[in-house]
Amino acid sequence: MNYFTQLRGLMIEVMLPLGLLVAAGALWPRLFADAHTDVLRTQLNRMAMYVFYPCVLFAVAASTPITPALLSVPLLVGMGTLLSGALLYWLLYRTPLGRKLSDPTRAVLVIGGMWGNTFNIGAPVLVFFFGRDATRYAIYNDVLMTMPLVWSLGVWIATRLGSHDSNVSYASPSTSVWRVLATMPPIWAFALGFASQQLGLTYQPLVSAAQFIGQATIPVLLFILGLTIPWRNLTPRPEILAVALVKLLAMPVMVWLAAGALFEQRHEAQYAAVAQAATPAMMTTLLLADRFRLDSAMAGLIVGWTTLLFWLSLPVILALGMIR
Repeated sequence: MNYFTQLRGLMIEVMLPLGLLVAAGALWPRLFADAHTDVLRTQLNRMAMYVFYPCVLFAVAASTPITPALLSVPLLVGMGTLLSGALLYWLLYRTPLGRKLSDPTRAVLVIGGMWGNTFNIGAPVLVFFFGRDATRYAIYNDVLMTMPLVWSLGVWIATRLGSHDSNVSYASPSTSVWRVLATMPPIWAFALGFASQQLGLTYQPLVSAAQFIGQATIPVLLFILGLTIPWRNLTPRPEILAVALVKLLAMPVMVWLAAGALFEQRHEAQYAAVAQAATPAMMTTLLLADRFRLDSAMAGLIVGWTTLLFWLSLPVILALGMIR
C-alpha cells in the first residue's frame, strides 16, 4: 500500500470519525441552549470512568497474554515521555521562551507536552494500522506507564515546579501512585482481568460482554474533549506551538530512535509505540491544572492546539516511515 492510499484510508476511517465526535462536543452547547456544559461534562466523565473504560480494561487484560513485545510499548513511550519532559524543562525554564511565563503556566505546559491522549485518540490509530487487537498496546501503555507516571512525576511537576504547594496530601511520588490509583475503578477492572488471564479463568462470553459495553468509551470521551477545548480562545502563542512541536514530532522521533537502539529490528510493537508517542496532549492535563492550581486556561489551549495539529503531524510521521 503506497503512502497516499494509506493516508486516504487513515483520514476517512480514523480522522473523519474522530473529528466529527470532537466537533459534536464543540457544537452541542451552541445547538442546545439548555445544555449545562459543566454538568454534562462531569456526568459523562463519570460514566466513562466508572462504566465504559473499566470494561475495556477488563476485556483486554483478560484476553491478552503478556509478551516482551507488548511490554516494550510502555517502556519506549515512557522513555520518550521522560526525554520530552527534560527537553520541555530546558525550553521553558532555561531559555527566553518561558522567561515571562508564570510557574503554574510553565508546569502545565511541561505536563501537556509529556503525556498524550494515548487511548481515546491513540487506540483508533493503532486499530487502523495493526488491527483490532492492537488496542492492547494502548491499554498496557496507559496502565503501566501513563497512570503511574502521571500520578507520581506529573503530580511532582504540578506541586513543586508549578504551584509550589508542599502541603498537598499526596505530593510525594512515593505515596501518590498508591493513594490515587487505588481508588480508580479502571485499575481494579484491569487487575481482575489480568488475574483471570494469568489463572486461566477467562470466560469468553463475559469478555465479549465487556467489549460490547466498552465500545462507548472512545466516542463519549471524544465528545467530552469537544466540550472541553476552549475553541474561542485558540490563538497561537510561541510557547504553545513549541510544546506542540515537542509533543507531536520530537517525542515520536525520540521513541523511534530509542526503538532502533534497543531492538535489532523494529516490529509491530515498536511502530505502535511511535504511534502512541505521536498523540496530542491528554485530557488529564486539565484535571491536574484544576486540582493543583496551575494555569487551567493554558491547559485547555495546549490540549486544543495539539489535538488540532495532530491532524497535520500524523501524516508527517507516516510519510517519514516511522509508522508502518
